[in-house]
Amino acid sequence: MNEILSESVYFGFVATLGAYLLGSWLRKKTGIAVLNPLLTASLLIIAVLLAGRIDYEVYNEGAQYVSYLLTPATVCLAIPLYRQLRLLRENLAAVAGGIAAGVAASAASIFVLSMLFGLSHEHYVTLLPKSITTAIGMGVSEEAGGVVTLTVVSIILTGILGNVAAEFLFRVFKIQSPIARGLSLGTSAHAIGTAKALELGEVEGAMSSLAIAVAGLLTVVVVPLVSGLI
Repeated sequence: MNEILSESVYFGFVATLGAYLLGSWLRKKTGIAVLNPLLTASLLIIAVLLAGRIDYEVYNEGAQYVSYLLTPATVCLAIPLYRQLRLLRENLAAVAGGIAAGVAASAASIFVLSMLFGLSHEHYVTLLPKSITTAIGMGVSEEAGGVVTLTVVSIILTGILGNVAAEFLFRVFKIQSPIARGLSLGTSAHAIGTAKALELGEVEGAMSSLAIAVAGLLTVVVVPLVSGLI
């Protein structure tokens, strides 16, 4: 199987897109929050690789091209933000405070949990960029001496959890403000959270898009300052 598929560089690319489209269809058809398209696609790909005894390297020959779309897709999130510039200017102080608080809370929670579970310095800095987009988090982790692969996994899991749990948490804590919803999703769950924010509304999507960029920049500054604590 590996020999056959290795001749086609398109296998990983087609399999990835197909699994994601199937995941999106299941999510829309069932309405079940836990059936996040990214989570469903990941599980489907893992199942296919295990069932077919296909090496990850063979799959990644084509799948790696999907990651090239990550950066331009993130940049495109500036479009809904541009449409809400007036709203941003009117609430600038609250927006800045909310994002800063989110970044600080993320770093503090990782520090506390690392101390609680006795994690090493390497694992600690690996988890610090968990709430920012992969394009920035990989560089931050590598620079701090973390395990980049584990950083990617933690970023994806954080985003999926935020995407799935967002609406439930908004109901529990009675968060009605679209600005607060958007900022919380973008700051804590990066691009995957922003996908949920865009589902909730244009204002939520715009604020989440802003939070991704600002939280990423703040994390780049914060990580070197706190990485030496453990």
